Amino acid sequence: MSQSFYPSQLIDRFGRKVDYLRISITDRCDFRCVYCMAEDMTFLPRAQILSLEEIHQLAIAFAELGVTKIRITGGEPLVRKGALELLEKLGQIESLNELVLTTNGSQLASTAQALKKAGVKRINISLDTLDADKFKAITRTGDLQQVLSGIAAAKSAKFERLKINSVILKNRNHHEVCGLVQFAVDNEIDISFIEEMPLGIINEHNRGAAYYSSNEIRSDLAKRFQLIASIEKTGGPSNYFKVADSSTRVGFISPHSENFCHTCNRVRLTAEGRLLLCLGNEHSVDLKHIIRSHPGNSAILKKSIIDSMQIKPEKHEFKLHEQPVILRHMNMTGG
Repeated sequence: MSQSFYPSQLIDRFGRKVDYLRISITDRCDFRCVYCMAEDMTFLPRAQILSLEEIHQLAIAFAELGVTKIRITGGEPLVRKGALELLEKLGQIESLNELVLTTNGSQLASTAQALKKAGVKRINISLDTLDADKFKAITRTGDLQQVLSGIAAAKSAKFERLKINSVILKNRNHHEVCGLVQFAVDNEIDISFIEEMPLGIINEHNRGAAYYSSNEIRSDLAKRFQLIASIEKTGGPSNYFKVADSSTRVGFISPHSENFCHTCNRVRLTAEGRLLLCLGNEHSVDLKHIIRSHPGNSAILKKSIIDSMQIKPEKHEFKLHEQPVILRHMNMTGG
C-alpha cells in the first residue's frame, strides 16, 4: 500500500483530523467475555447488518476522504462468512497505509497465513489471562490453548507487529499483569492494558469495584520490568513504553485515568451501518440508510461522511460508578 494520495477532508469542529476508521463487520462472537456482552445475547438479523459489498463501498469512500488506516473488528470478525474475501478487497485499496485486525484469536490458527496474504499488516489479539480455567470463566466459552495456537500461527506468518490486548479487572486478573508482559517479551510481541469501558449493562461484576487503573498496572510492572517511555504511536489511543532489553512495547489505554480524547483521530462504523463519531457517546449517522437509499451515489455518501464531522463530540462521558449512559455493548460497537 502506498502513501495516501487523497487529501484529508475529515476535520472535526475541534481541528482534529480523522484518518482512522474502525469497521465492525459482525456483532457476533464465539466468546461471551464478561466485560463485553451479556451471557444471553440477542444478535442482529442478517438484513440489519451491512453486506460485505456495502462495507467495501464505504471503505473506499472513507479512503477517498483521507482515511489511511482501517481496522476490521467485530464481535469476532473472522466468524463472518466471507471475511477473508473482504479483507483481500480492502487490501487492494492503494491509498491505505494500514489494514489491521482485532480478533479474539480463536480462528487464527487456520487463517493467519491467508490474512497476511490479503494485506493485513498488524493484528491485535485479545488475551486477558494465561490461566486456562480463568480464561474459560472470563470468556464463558473460550479455549485458551486455541488462542495460544492462533498466536503461534500469527507469529509464523510474520506480520509487521502482533499485539495482545488485555482488559484488567481488579480481583479478577490484575495480579497477572507481570505474567502477561513476560509472555509478550518471550514471544517478541507487544501488549496493551485497557481500563474497562462502561458500555452496555452487565450483571457479572460491578464496574466501579473492578476498576484497576493504568497507574496501578505500571506500579505493579515496575517491580519486575524497566519500562522506558516511548514516543511511538500506532494511530490509536495507547501510550507506549519499551521493556528494557527486549523488543516488546507495553501500551496503556486509559479512558478514565488519562483521557485521550484531545488526540482522537478515529470513528467507528458498526455492523448495522451506524457511523459512531465517539466510542462514549451516541452521536452517529446512519450510513446504511444513505447507501441503500442512494445506491452507487458516492457523492451523496461522501458528503454525509464529511458533514458528520460537525457532530463529533469533544470527549466521551464515561462514568464508572453510574449505570452506563451507553446501552450498546462492546460487540455492537466494534472492539
